Amino acid sequence: MRIGHGYDVHRFGDPLPPDGVIMLGGVAVPAARGLVAHSDGDVLLHALCDALLGGAALGDIGHHFPDTDPAFEGADSARLVEATVAAVRRAGFVPHNVDLTLVAQRPRVAAHVPAMRARIAALLGLALGAVNVKATTTEGLGAVGREEGIAAYAVALLEDAHA
Repeated sequence: MRIGHGYDVHRFGDPLPPDGVIMLGGVAVPAARGLVAHSDGDVLLHALCDALLGGAALGDIGHHFPDTDPAFEGADSARLVEATVAAVRRAGFVPHNVDLTLVAQRPRVAAHVPAMRARIAALLGLALGAVNVKATTTEGLGAVGREEGIAAYAVALLEDAHA
């Protein structure tokens, strides 16, 4: 077994897309402001990628999907997760379970957590019970508390595929 940890943060600032949503956990969530990002800015999926890559000792999301590469501009982060899972599998590991935490004052996401869990489970090929997503605020403290952005943490447990 291997454990990986991931973290990501994106600041608010970009104009909100015309559909009025941002992507969080692979799910479109209504929001008042957009996120500054090279890809779609899905902080939860980016933290997940880092956790998966970390557990397999494969570096980080910036190494695999650099924000200097035009190929990833506006990229759907679900595709990044799929590519990450493929790399993890090539390294001889498979995801066993994941635990993710979204840290944001806004938007409120509790109603979207079941859809996020289902989307992430599908992306990882896991049972729903192997995926946990939770959300919290910072009680108004720090940059996230001042609603300057959104952060996310992820932990992934990987199994040796050959065990």
